[in-house]
Amino acid sequence: MRRIAATVASLLALAACTANGEGPQSASSKSSASSQGSGKGPGHNKAFNHDPFPSTYRAYPGVPTILTNVTIFDGEGARIENGQVAFANGKIVAVGQTVQAPANAVTIDGTGKFVTPGVIDIHSHLGDYPSPSVEAHSDGNEVTSPVTPGVWAEHSVWPQDPGFSRALANGGVTTLQILPGSANLFGGRSVVLKNVYARTMQGMKFPGAPYGLKMACGENPKRVYGSKGREPSTRMGNVAVDRQTWAKAAAYKAKWDKYEQDGGNPPDRDVALDTLRGVLAGEILVQNHCYRADEMAIVMDMAKEFGYKVTAFHHAVEAYKISDLLKANGTCAAVWADWYGFKMESFDGIGENLAILQKEGACAMIHSDDENGIQRLNQEVAKALWSGRHAGLQISDEVAWQWLSINPAKALGIADKTGSLKAGKMADVVLWNGNPLSVYTRPEKVWVDGALLYDANDPKRRPVSDFELGQPGSGDVK
Repeated sequence: MRRIAATVASLLALAACTANGEGPQSASSKSSASSQGSGKGPGHNKAFNHDPFPSTYRAYPGVPTILTNVTIFDGEGARIENGQVAFANGKIVAVGQTVQAPANAVTIDGTGKFVTPGVIDIHSHLGDYPSPSVEAHSDGNEVTSPVTPGVWAEHSVWPQDPGFSRALANGGVTTLQILPGSANLFGGRSVVLKNVYARTMQGMKFPGAPYGLKMACGENPKRVYGSKGREPSTRMGNVAVDRQTWAKAAAYKAKWDKYEQDGGNPPDRDVALDTLRGVLAGEILVQNHCYRADEMAIVMDMAKEFGYKVTAFHHAVEAYKISDLLKANGTCAAVWADWYGFKMESFDGIGENLAILQKEGACAMIHSDDENGIQRLNQEVAKALWSGRHAGLQISDEVAWQWLSINPAKALGIADKTGSLKAGKMADVVLWNGNPLSVYTRPEKVWVDGALLYDANDPKRRPVSDFELGQPGSGDVK
């Protein structure tokens, strides 16, 4: 849980207020979305709830605001010099050279500063592997079986993780996907969160965002389970277990589809196969940990065999070798700027990976997979951009910002709601005190749904985790 580090009274007043005047959220709060999952007919809705842990997220109250005299990266590749960004009621109102200020708007002069959409990290383990990093907090990997699609990352999320506030204040991160770990072939469901204070995971849960299924290939599963003397212990074992599992999921889906169509007695529930059925139905997005180009190609063929799609490969250090296949399959690559060589399957990583993917027209983005890296994803993009330019791949700053904004939004299925500064989208906005691709630049102000949650110039708007309150030197600025 995180609070704005002012007085306890002012914090409680903030936590109790919402954009629509409702009280604080709790486990019994009304969902912000339907409590029923999608389905074909009435039999489905009577059988079981596809959304038993619904989002209770409500935007914090904000004020109409216009930022003026700023350089704008709109998140979709456009740049506006000396421009203006206006937002009100939690939404972007207008972006351009000159725009109409909302009624009663607060005006912020951003001369010499930059405005971007909030940073989106598609690969994080905050809350599941929180700080402090101790065994009691290690809840991100259900390593007891290579096939655990029945576990949900959200059930391990600890909202008090200090990493959330660090990502907001230091990195301008407003949205992030929390994934289970990669020991398993099928690691479980991911969850997309808004980076805001909340007492519960559901209070952070991004309304309407699809679930993801974390999968993994390569060294991790074969090492973890091979060392236990069980399948898989080889890459061919990985694929064999994957295919057998998908075959079971397809049979399970056929039974439930028939029930929803014809009625009768419902089949027996299997919560693990519920997740895989959701993937086969196109409701849950596959987020696949994979390093080597050859394995990514095999996985895409396996997806075609069973009728699902890989939304994104994560880490993907050899994605540059198959940029054409990724583009043809509509599959994104979430990569690092320069992590490589720490195990054999990462040995062929190159700094030009992102730039090559961009030039070849593939969907690509930066990601962190790290509680420290998430605080400087803007700098990671700068490194990747330099590597590309050094190799003769000229990509502009504003186009590279897509790697932090609209591309991860697309891969999370939320690009219609966030990821760029477009009228009608969530007002997830960062005002940087300089060029955000400079190592010297930091977020000056961060808004989430139009609510100012961080202000470098206001000690009362510096988020501090409940876990840290009263601990000198841990970020408490009261």
